[in-house]
Amino acid sequence: MVLGRLAHYAIDALLLSTVVAGVKRSTGFTLDTESIISNPTVRSLTEQYLGFGETVFNTLQGAVVTSPYFKRGERERPVR
Repeated sequence: MVLGRLAHYAIDALLLSTVVAGVKRSTGFTLDTESIISNPTVRSLTEQYLGFGETVFNTLQGAVVTSPYFKRGERERPVR
């Protein structure tokens, strides 16, 4: 029971860091860990956590690009 709950939380944390990596990739905005976290140890762990999310995002993106099940869609043009 406890092990299943721990795995669930770990997967949720992985998904959250992957979403943050996707936001960084698509918008260029990232978390400012220096202004949010004052403790250097916690900041370093947070940056490693976010870096792991970027690794997962890059891996997923590479799998999607080479997959025959996905195709490049056309971007919508903004209405002016």
